[in-house]
Amino acid sequence: MPEERVTQVVRECTTQFGLLAELEEQDRIDAINQIRLALHAVSPMSGEPVDCVLWVRSEEVTANDYNPNTVAPPEMELLRLSIEADGYTQPIVTFPEGATRTTVDGFHRGRVGKECESIRTRVKGRLPVTTIRPDREERNNRIASTIRHNRARGKHGVEAMSQIVMELTRRNWSEERIAKELGMDADEVLRLRQVTGLAEMFKHREFSEAWETV
Repeated sequence: MPEERVTQVVRECTTQFGLLAELEEQDRIDAINQIRLALHAVSPMSGEPVDCVLWVRSEEVTANDYNPNTVAPPEMELLRLSIEADGYTQPIVTFPEGATRTTVDGFHRGRVGKECESIRTRVKGRLPVTTIRPDREERNNRIASTIRHNRARGKHGVEAMSQIVMELTRRNWSEERIAKELGMDADEVLRLRQVTGLAEMFKHREFSEAWETV
């Protein structure tokens, strides 16, 4: 009986999909996005962002202002070749801000989709995105999420990472919480705090350009 019910539900739903063919291409993408959101709302896996991947207009996806991850030109070219040959196999993780979405992870995947004309044409000027869990939308949590996504790949500039650690410190995160949320040990957090901390300590001091001997 349950199998028959499943078959019936699937049949009734799929018979309506033929209506999508009547829509213009961009309208069809928008309609499918809405269908995916409706499915996501009743999905037992709705707590997982990857349960709902949407194709949104590339101009709606913007960069964040704190990502310390860097990709060298050869690696960027390899990413382009990968997407060119294999397609998008990973969505861009975003959070909504008004009419746009800010990138949490996948900035460079987004760049490829925006800047490589052949790929941009192939994906109809869209980018595949997921939406970060609502409880992670606060800036501190988004920063931590970006770092966690990035630490296993790419490179983090020391100065950029130290700026992030100092920002989280100013936002009243303890060293223990920073270490836990960013996947670091206590010594690494301390070293990164010292990099920016020392710079801030002496930023208003003036120094001569050469040593003077007495």
